[in-house]
Amino acid sequence: MIALETKNFNLKQISSSGQCFRMRPKEEKGESGYEIIAGDHCLFAQQEADLCKFHCSGEEFEQFWYSYFDLGTDYESYIENIDPLDEYLTNAAHRGHGIRILRQDLWEMIVTFLISQQNNIVRIRHCIDNICKCYGKEMKTADSGETYYAFPEPEPLAAATDEELKTCNLGYRSKYIIRTANSITSGEVNLDGLLSMDYQQARTELLKLYGIGEKVADCICLFALHKLKAFPVDTHIRQAIEKHYPNGFPAERYRGFEGVLQQYIFYYELTDA
Repeated sequence: MIALETKNFNLKQISSSGQCFRMRPKEEKGESGYEIIAGDHCLFAQQEADLCKFHCSGEEFEQFWYSYFDLGTDYESYIENIDPLDEYLTNAAHRGHGIRILRQDLWEMIVTFLISQQNNIVRIRHCIDNICKCYGKEMKTADSGETYYAFPEPEPLAAATDEELKTCNLGYRSKYIIRTANSITSGEVNLDGLLSMDYQQARTELLKLYGIGEKVADCICLFALHKLKAFPVDTHIRQAIEKHYPNGFPAERYRGFEGVLQQYIFYYELTDA
């Protein structure tokens, strides 16, 4: 178990920020915390104020979770650079100050945000759980031996039929996933190549994939490729901008970390409703 004191990090806020769907509250051995499944990794984490406890080995923490949670980045510097006269954004950052942009797997985020289209958070979680149970590798946690399922690789999803995937409650999104998985397995799209591209190049390539529009491409750029310039605009963000920034969001002032502010705004709108 790794104990770490850190600022601007809040498990509850991250789990509700709309960027990950395999992170949820859990009771383990009578203690409350969060279970986080990412790829083929599973972690139980707890937090009290700034003290976090990560129930994994030191090696796994250093090699995977430290980067996953973006713990090496100073998020306070982003907040300090917010225009003090911008009351709305200041309040949003104050409320969501513990959110970090997770460094998630590219393939997992492509599928996740294909599923997210015209969908709600509860149903997205359910759909992802279904495809992991049906097509992911069965795994066991190191400490308790509990079963969990890794996120499926492209090959089994490419081999699935539309009807088979629809049993996972994906609806019309099943054809998006099958066609995209085939693009990956055939070599038409190179995921490693996307990792080395800048934001605009990666966004352009992602838009070539079947079923991916501008908002989904930006979500993938932000939450998988860690392109902090990406600023996904969904209904919540659009309404916030129209109400608080009639002349447009001042992205130029926040060049290079617009996506962090997008998460503060998204969380603020979600928790203010």
